[in-house]
Amino acid sequence: MNKHSFFLWIALASAGMALGADATFAGTAGALRGITRDPDGQPLAQAQVTIRNVAEKSDLTVVSGNDGVFLVGGLKAGQYQLTAKAQGFATASPTIVEVTDQQTVSVTLPLGKMNPANPGASETEMSPAVAKALAAMQKRIDELEAELKSRHSEVAAAGGPANAAEQPPRTLLATVAKDPSAIPIVPGTLVRRGDETLTASNTAVPQSAQSPTDPAQQAGRAPVAAPPTPVTPPKSALPEALQDPEPTPGVDNVTPFAYGDFTWLNGTPRNKDTVLDTKFFTPEIRFDTHFMTDFNQPVDHTIVGATESFRSGEVQVEQASVGGDFHWQNVRGRILFMQGLFATTTPRNDASAGVGQWDLRDAYKYVSEAYGGYHFNVNHGLNVDAGIFVSYIGLFSYYNFDNWTYQPSYVSSNTPWFFNGVRVQWFPTNKLKIEPWFINGWQSYARYNGHQGLGGQLLWMPKEWFKLVANQYGYGQDNLGLPHTERIHTDDSIEVRYFNKPESTGLSKMAFSLTADAGCQYGGGIQCTGAPSKNKSSFVGWMLYDRLWFHKDLYAITFGGGEMSNWGRYLTLLPPIDGADAISGSVYFPEGPGMRAHMWDSTVTFQWMPRQYITWWIETGYRHSDIPYFAGRGGVTPPGGNNGAPQYYTCMSGASSGTATLSAAQTACGGPGSVWFPDLRRSEAKVSIGVMVKF
Repeated sequence: MNKHSFFLWIALASAGMALGADATFAGTAGALRGITRDPDGQPLAQAQVTIRNVAEKSDLTVVSGNDGVFLVGGLKAGQYQLTAKAQGFATASPTIVEVTDQQTVSVTLPLGKMNPANPGASETEMSPAVAKALAAMQKRIDELEAELKSRHSEVAAAGGPANAAEQPPRTLLATVAKDPSAIPIVPGTLVRRGDETLTASNTAVPQSAQSPTDPAQQAGRAPVAAPPTPVTPPKSALPEALQDPEPTPGVDNVTPFAYGDFTWLNGTPRNKDTVLDTKFFTPEIRFDTHFMTDFNQPVDHTIVGATESFRSGEVQVEQASVGGDFHWQNVRGRILFMQGLFATTTPRNDASAGVGQWDLRDAYKYVSEAYGGYHFNVNHGLNVDAGIFVSYIGLFSYYNFDNWTYQPSYVSSNTPWFFNGVRVQWFPTNKLKIEPWFINGWQSYARYNGHQGLGGQLLWMPKEWFKLVANQYGYGQDNLGLPHTERIHTDDSIEVRYFNKPESTGLSKMAFSLTADAGCQYGGGIQCTGAPSKNKSSFVGWMLYDRLWFHKDLYAITFGGGEMSNWGRYLTLLPPIDGADAISGSVYFPEGPGMRAHMWDSTVTFQWMPRQYITWWIETGYRHSDIPYFAGRGGVTPPGGNNGAPQYYTCMSGASSGTATLSAAQTACGGPGSVWFPDLRRSEAKVSIGVMVKF
């Protein structure tokens, strides 16, 4: 992919956004989100909901999903009458709602228990005590009605005014069948109506139990009790922004990717519920602790060449993060702070901090995500965000809790975890996202050379069992000291769930993921193809994983691995020899055009997930390189510790030789054999165990 085709891709995406915006604002509409519930207040699946436009007298019928929820979009503004019914339940009383443009109205439709004597007539569940009280009251009402009719007749016979409009006696049970709120107060009892529990404080005496003229009082008899004053439930003392949001429907055809359950995906958190959520803020908390053993047994406990594995034979906190999402009146923001090993290991791979001043590594080292933006009501959503955000190039998530394995393959480890810049997320449908990027560079806090990088992501999930994601990057000049060299890269993945029986106590789910990457650097004397002697600089890699879940997704095991070939080593993680980082480089592991790095790996990972918020795991893996790369028994730390000059050779005494030329270093250190070398091996095997938590 050359930069001209890349710009065409961005231009087409931008043009599509403009067309989508015009189409949306040309005709606005509202939406209805609802849930049907049974008499016990539980979600009721497969209920038929009729939505009637009161003004136009037109009907629309939908069926609630497995969790009782339904959502209908594209509704004209106005009043709608909702009626729900389901087999084995009494039809719910009609509910009237007001729909307005560009707003979503939430509603709950309770269905009652079926009355075997009169199916569909009553939605009220009556206890024996209530039924007995109703019978006694009905008898008294019949007596009053008969006496009232008799007195009216006497008045008429005496020449008084006759009541020509007198209504026939009404039965209390018929009244209750038409209006469940007409259930009388019965001391010491509770009555179920839909998903509400009614007591004496919020239940009215039926109108049929009272006489308009109260003849019982006129005759000196005990009067019928007057209806109590309804009690209005107290409003929440919390500000609106801190109150819980409306329940989110499970069958949602408006919100992007909300129509299905995608928690099975690699690179996606598997939480189905949010512990705490408000209309203004949704918190996020993560903890990641592990213990690793490298069978090379490096004396300095240092693990080389990974973005998740750093120390051998020790319990270490990989990540401790607190933050969350802010959202109010279409304004959005996210902050996630980062402590633990991630806070020091991630910045060391960014050489852009070596351009200029202000110590950008310190500025960003404790932040993994921080951005603010705005949500536009265009199509299924349009977000514009600016700040630092995770890129998800390489399929695996930046956060280990979200992944099928702990140590991903090279394609994921050696490609960016974050970008610093501006992104636009456009959702033309609820199954498609188009996301252009304008960023400082390839996983860089700053801009290296003459111009920023451009990139983007295409995410398509047409079915709950399928995901395709394509990440593209280009135009960036991402090399310190090489101002005329540009980089392009494509990263494409698919995920397929090919078996799904979530309630099975045996095998409950199976899925696989496949990722392929290709890229290169060119310009300034460097080229993408050709012989190594022609300063070849390219990257080709792939990784494949297969995952099996067991016992209602309580356990899972993942097999997989991958391979990469990186001419020029421009994406190969630098071993931290003598504290070397992306800025300093290392004379012990040079990186330059024409130098090859070919590596492959495999892992087996077992996870136990007793709750959706926690994962216990154990993993074993093997990695191999065609060049010495992994830490051996002697480690990668000089005698006496780092000397502060990783760009130079180190003497056996631990002091820096002050030169990057081996012959000069030998002279400075005292002759042949006086120069220290790290112990680098071609292979590594390790076993890891840990626990991860996410709220």
